[in-house]
Amino acid sequence: MLAEREKMKTRKQTIDKCAGKCGRRILISVVALLLVIICLLTLSVRPKNKNEADKATAFVPIFDDPLALALTLTPQTGGSRNDREISRLQQQLRNGRNLQLGLEQLGWAFVAKARENFDPGFYKLAEQCAWCIEKRNPQSQEAMLLRAHVLQNLHRFKESETLARRLVQQRGLSFDYGLLGDALMEQGKLSGAVEAYQRMMNLKPDLRAYARAAHMRWLKGDLAGAIEAMQLAASAASPSDAESAAWVNTRLAFYEYQAGHVDEAEQHCAFALSLQNNYAPTLLLKGKVLLAQNRFPEAVEALQNAAKMNPLPEYQWTLAEALRAVGRENEASGIEVQLRKHGPSTDPRTMALFLATRHENPETALRLARSEFDSRGDVFTHDALAWSLAAAGNLAEAHGEMQRALAEGTEDARLFFHAAVIASQAGHAADAERWLRKASELSQLLLPSERNELQNAAARGAEKKASIAPNPQKTFSLGPKTVRNIQPQPQTKS
Repeated sequence: MLAEREKMKTRKQTIDKCAGKCGRRILISVVALLLVIICLLTLSVRPKNKNEADKATAFVPIFDDPLALALTLTPQTGGSRNDREISRLQQQLRNGRNLQLGLEQLGWAFVAKARENFDPGFYKLAEQCAWCIEKRNPQSQEAMLLRAHVLQNLHRFKESETLARRLVQQRGLSFDYGLLGDALMEQGKLSGAVEAYQRMMNLKPDLRAYARAAHMRWLKGDLAGAIEAMQLAASAASPSDAESAAWVNTRLAFYEYQAGHVDEAEQHCAFALSLQNNYAPTLLLKGKVLLAQNRFPEAVEALQNAAKMNPLPEYQWTLAEALRAVGRENEASGIEVQLRKHGPSTDPRTMALFLATRHENPETALRLARSEFDSRGDVFTHDALAWSLAAAGNLAEAHGEMQRALAEGTEDARLFFHAAVIASQAGHAADAERWLRKASELSQLLLPSERNELQNAAARGAEKKASIAPNPQKTFSLGPKTVRNIQPQPQTKS
């Protein structure tokens, strides 16, 4: 028993390190989990009757790890639809019915819960379900798909790609190709991602396929095409999957807002919130729209709710900007303390952007940006690295990385803003002017501090251009031997 407890303790410590918000929640409930383990072990050893003995025996092939058993069967305290579904499936497993199917369904219920409340720990619970299935059936494609999806959401894209390729080779379902495309896209392998998404679309043109097509079109600079595809995704959404419907409407709202269709964007945000109350991505976008409209108190309210639901660096950074806009400096500084504390582990790429934008700790920003390339290599990772290199004073390398970030033609305000500043600092005046103009056209998508810096960069560029402009009254040559001064002609009064 002592050895078993030591084993459980080691497993618990590993899971607690897995991540952010859920790590804190699971840590709080560790005592309860251990009590569940003891109770379940007791029941399995001392069944009261033959039925209970049969049920206990049924658990053995799958639940031979007591901690996995406790984690996956720990009762949920929430009252949402996902919570009720999780409880139903857990009870089904406790009754010993349809164990493998029940574990698969429970894993996907945990995934849905993670998407609902942005707690990555539920992905770890889903991974435990996949692990339990694999203990009984190591070649289970259902467990492989579930694990690959978890790895994708934990930003372990290379591992996810490996499993996705196996699934595509073995069975080639629509969802398999979507998973492969996602893993490739996050690593910057867009040609492979496009091919995978097209196969997905050919097999099953549904919400998931349309949404991926929209994102790929947006990455390639086709905003109109992105809007068209995401409208199809939104029309295919079902209220029975409120989270997915809210997500596609939020993304459509972003595309509409970038296109300058503010009313349409606000309507889609309102609809998304009617489907999923306090949905963090929608509240974040709504807050950014309000910030651009100088409706700062309303922006603060939306962003506070968003950051409470999903305290990731992007949310906290935007909230801090809104708080400063209304003069609540102390609160903004407090938010940024939390951002600096947890940001490097929860979202190193955004943290690198934040530090580089604030011109603080350039070495840390550069380290975080480089670390992202261990798992992903998309245009936004190249951008974060370029921006961090520029903050560290390495302009030549920053300029090269920025060219990689712009290579796909993505129309993004922050990309253009960074490109303009880096080109200007590197002495590429024509490029700087071009990117400044494009960034200015999309400046409503930037944070207030970024808009201020963009305006300053534009002003510096205008001053520099004026200082080197030719003097219209200077002496010039009309020919090899003819030189004269051009004097201004007197104006005649009419």
